[in-house]
Amino acid sequence: MSDTQQQNTARLDEEEARRQLLELAEEFYDQFEAGDIPEMTLPTRTKSNIVFDEEAGVWVYGDRTSTRSANSVRGARKLLKAVYAVEFLAQQLDEDRSSTLRELYYLSESWDSEEAQFTSQDESNQLIEDLEIVSGVTREDFHMRPEESGAKVMGPLLLREQTRRGDREIHCQDDVGQGGYQIPNNPDTIEFLDNDAEFVLCVETGGMRDRLVENGFDADRDAIVVHLGGQPARATRRLTKRLHDELDLPVVVFCDGDPWSYRIFGSVAYGSIKSAHLSEYLATPEARYVGIRPQDIVDYDLPTDPLSDSDVNALESELEDPRFKSEFWTEQIELQLDIDKKAEQQALASQGLDFVTDTYLPERLGEMGVL
Repeated sequence: MSDTQQQNTARLDEEEARRQLLELAEEFYDQFEAGDIPEMTLPTRTKSNIVFDEEAGVWVYGDRTSTRSANSVRGARKLLKAVYAVEFLAQQLDEDRSSTLRELYYLSESWDSEEAQFTSQDESNQLIEDLEIVSGVTREDFHMRPEESGAKVMGPLLLREQTRRGDREIHCQDDVGQGGYQIPNNPDTIEFLDNDAEFVLCVETGGMRDRLVENGFDADRDAIVVHLGGQPARATRRLTKRLHDELDLPVVVFCDGDPWSYRIFGSVAYGSIKSAHLSEYLATPEARYVGIRPQDIVDYDLPTDPLSDSDVNALESELEDPRFKSEFWTEQIELQLDIDKKAEQQALASQGLDFVTDTYLPERLGEMGVL
């Protein structure tokens, strides 16, 4: 896609976002005019209404819906807040400005109706998610930003990024420092120009990401190293999906060896319950888990911590989780419950600082057919 085409696509996305917002406001107006009690229908946002789409390999909302109606004081307040938020977002798009989720929470303090003000940031965050669902438009197209996630990319990738000061080309090795390229809030404003990569390696922790970069793993193995920063932000997952889909690059995920890190992998590969309405936009079902595996704890006699009660409960839950219903995950989780141990990525340093880049990852990636 050319630079002009990409800019036109971005403008069309913003125009669609504004159109959908105004249509929602018009729907409320039409309900008033017809003498009906205003209401808004949404998928029921509970765990029981999240289903795993076996064909797509991602989490999606089920068929159950709930209605936000002004026939109660509580419901009326929610719709009032939605109307104020819609007006703010439409104005923001008109002015080509943006704001953070945190700023929206504080901005409501200036709204002329005290009833429309948010009582917590969780409330304002949830409303933005509601607007995404009913409009079919992402919050990025509303020009809503999360707080900085800090996620970075390092690797043989040349891209063009749209900025307010014009477009700029950046090579994610040659034009960045040791910190790497900062993933923008909306990765769809990035155009991939060229790359010499063989695969994408998503890394949970900053310490391991720094070890890989210091040891030159990205250059030696032609890898695009994506720092997940713990539970990955939407922008990080979106960029990872684009790297896979558009550049045809295998994606592997490298996390700590504990149930919570397996769920980080799950959010990259299959989506999360919180963002089930965007799974096809964010998830990469073809992503594979490289480690740390419970088998690694045994094979390399890694330093460990004992499993806590919550770890055990989480592992037992994952045995029933459709995301982990495979021979590989069943074997690994049952092994972990048996040995009653967990280990961090950095535990590989017990074998030496170069072990992870010279031995562990090359061997594992070789077994997986990635290298």
